[in-house]
Amino acid sequence: MIVFDRILPITTDVLRAHREVVAQLEWLLVNRDLNGRVRLIVPESVTASDGLSEQLETMYGVLAGQIAPHAHVAGSGVLYEVSQEEACQGASAFPLGDLDRVWFVDRLATASRWETIANVAPGAPRIVFFSIKGGVGRSTALAASAWSLASQGKRVLVLDLDLESPGLSSALLPLERQPEYGITDWLVEDLVDNGEALLPDLYATSDLPTSGSIYLVPAHGRQIGEYVSKLGRCWMSKRNAQGGLDTWSARLNRLVDRLQSLHQPDVILVDSRAGIDDVAAACVTDLGAHTVLMFAIQGQQTWTGYRALFSYWSQRGVITEIRDRLQLVAGLVPDDERRLEYLAALRSDSYDLFVDTYDAVPPGEISEWNYDEDDDNAPHSPLSVRWNRGWYGLLSLQNRMGQVDQAEVKAVFGALLDFLDRAIGQGRTL
Repeated sequence: MIVFDRILPITTDVLRAHREVVAQLEWLLVNRDLNGRVRLIVPESVTASDGLSEQLETMYGVLAGQIAPHAHVAGSGVLYEVSQEEACQGASAFPLGDLDRVWFVDRLATASRWETIANVAPGAPRIVFFSIKGGVGRSTALAASAWSLASQGKRVLVLDLDLESPGLSSALLPLERQPEYGITDWLVEDLVDNGEALLPDLYATSDLPTSGSIYLVPAHGRQIGEYVSKLGRCWMSKRNAQGGLDTWSARLNRLVDRLQSLHQPDVILVDSRAGIDDVAAACVTDLGAHTVLMFAIQGQQTWTGYRALFSYWSQRGVITEIRDRLQLVAGLVPDDERRLEYLAALRSDSYDLFVDTYDAVPPGEISEWNYDEDDDNAPHSPLSVRWNRGWYGLLSLQNRMGQVDQAEVKAVFGALLDFLDRAIGQGRTL
């Protein structure tokens, strides 16, 4: 039985076995549609070449026989297009293995895609707090980071993009200070060109005693309203003035750019949705993140998810575009004699995750992207966030932040806060 995971390995083997046919083509696209069925797309000029179309149909017949039921019926498996650009129809294409001029296009039902890595956005550094699993202390660490940076006099813009599990804003702001609207409201109103009118009521400033400022843009406004209905629409693409489509993540980028222009922050902190879904993809790959903090706790579930993501980036050939923005953060580290053992195990598993992204360095040569397992400056080296009863859970965070003890914050979040100071101060993308 052939299942989805076998499609690409088999397709690659079949094309390798027919290199003499593939070599006659200017380009070849392996197109996998929304149902997981594969077609080959080749230049329209092929139809003028004696016998080449027949060879391609024969090759597709071999492929179809090996990947069924993930193939199309005879006579419909090879398509002809004027150009590779038209064949892609806006989708990203990636080289397929070691085959020259062969590209792979994966049609997905989602608008945000993990393989499209946006360049680092200009202006204020965008720091994304991301995790594969929830309940790892990510949002609490963001709140402490916002307070610490604001205490240094910085203007901090905080975005609650955990849209399907909102809560950061209600934990950081008392009800009377929460704004009228939130990010979901803006995304829905933008569909009818009404987003600009919401901007004055889309944020609130924290009343925590700091020398700087914290501007918080929540997932939803003071009144949650028809949140489920809005959530079902905010992912929509929108027709732009040029007649094209702006994906929801492109619209989100437009909102962040507008907020940056409005508030002139020194840094933007983004609370991402956990997991491997559309919202997380937009935060990690589409927003032009300066740094992506990968929160982890020791356990197989953490590493299974991160390995799936790293494998996908490697397969698509984009791991080198994102790797220097990643930094592991160890959440909920035991605050007792188990601490060192916990961190050692987590470092080992983290190194196993990152090691294939590091450059292989021949003897006598030097690489800026090569780290030993015990290198404390490596992205796999976990920044320790200690478990602390007083900080655990968002329900008590609002009161906790109102009575901040700087020494305690340093004890719990010190490694993370020091990293952020270095990264932001030096303009680094680690």
